[in-house]
Amino acid sequence: MTEQDVKTITREMTIEDILGKFPQKAQKIAQELTNTGLHCVGCQAATWETLEAGMLGHGYSDEAIDKLVVSLNEILAQEVDLEGINLTKRAADKFKAILAEEEKSDWGLRFGDKAAGCSGFEYVLDFSKEPKEDDQVFTSNGIDIHVNKGAVERLMGSEIDYVEGLNNAGFKISNPNAKSSCGCGKSQSY
Repeated sequence: MTEQDVKTITREMTIEDILGKFPQKAQKIAQELTNTGLHCVGCQAATWETLEAGMLGHGYSDEAIDKLVVSLNEILAQEVDLEGINLTKRAADKFKAILAEEEKSDWGLRFGDKAAGCSGFEYVLDFSKEPKEDDQVFTSNGIDIHVNKGAVERLMGSEIDYVEGLNNAGFKISNPNAKSSCGCGKSQSY
């Protein structure tokens, strides 16, 4: 069965199949699974289980499984801009609020990666007063994003979101070029 054969996620699919068949959405899917309470997804301890078996094993109801399947398929339906680097509106609003607090309202966002972490690279987000000579500039939701030209190929298509949850809050990056991520979600490989 190819990716073209499977256009939706079903409760009978294994977690490994779900993540493998939709690599451009794997980070967002893994985040949604983790947000739901399936924390073993990141460590790959139970990727061989079906979504249904994994959720039932963690005490979830059929209704919760159906709700997650709908949510995962909504992620699949979202358009991915592979020609840019984008901030969600929520991330742009949060970044603008941080800029205002720091009295840097006219600054941009520096986005990059560096060799680190157990999977190879970690993302870097920082303030950027102006682009450097070797930067490419992307604009999304009113924010200029400065990216070193050497990293653009690895980061192209990335979406930066801001999420808040019980366990943590912060900027989360979904990168369609990432081949794998570590269990803690702090690093990735290409």
